[in-house]
This record gives sequence, C-alpha cells and structure tokens, in this order.
Amino acid sequence: MSQGKSTAGKGSARVEAFLDQLDHPHKPAIVALRQLILSLDPRIGEDIKWNGPSFLLDDHFATFKLHPPTAVQLVLHRGARPAPQQKRFDIPDPEGLLKWAASDRCVLTLRDFDELDSRQAAIATILSAWIGQL
Repeated sequence: MSQGKSTAGKGSARVEAFLDQLDHPHKPAIVALRQLILSLDPRIGEDIKWNGPSFLLDDHFATFKLHPPTAVQLVLHRGARPAPQQKRFDIPDPEGLLKWAASDRCVLTLRDFDELDSRQAAIATILSAWIGQL
C-alpha cells in the first residue's frame, strides 16, 4: 500500500485504529515499542502489513509478528521481497535479543513489557543500527 518516500506518521490513523481493536496479551509492550521505533527517525512512516503494524522509510524495514501471542516479536527485514545477495547486516546485539533467519532478516523477541523497559537502550541501538544499514 505504501510506496516511495514516507513521511513521519504516514499510516498512523490506520495503525491507531488497528491497535485500538487489537486483543493481544502484550499490547502495552507493542504500543511502547511502536513509540520507540517512531521516535528514532522523523522519516519513519507506518502502515499495516502482514496483519500487523509495519514501519518504513523507502520500503518496509520492521513488522510486528503478533501470532502466536506468547511474546512481543518484531521482524527486521529489507522489504517484502528478497533483495539480491547483499552483505550481512552488522548489528550490535550484546544482550542476544536477535535471532537471525537469514543474512538480511532477523527477529527481535521480548518476553513482556518489563523486558522492553529494562532493555530499551539496547533495543534502540539495534533498531538505529538496522535503519542505518538499509
């Protein structure tokens, strides 16, 4: 749905409506992580993709994975389609929060709001590094 350059808050009303209806045991953490992501760079837009809030610059780069609802999961990726082979991302992860599915895709998993709160600085560092290497 979203293409080209985004502007901050693009899709916000749609995401707000989605979150208002969301029934998820970790909704407070999802809402807080969304705010953290949007605060990282004023160019970040958002929309709904793959049945969850998704964040974009020129293309989508992070999407919530809401099911199964056992944790808070954010998939970090390079858009919907696989890109030609590129170098592996170099993302600092001293707390071991990422699980790599491929050289250009990983999942950030948090148990709950308390883990998000206690690791907020590490999460911001990971996300900033991801955005910086897009």
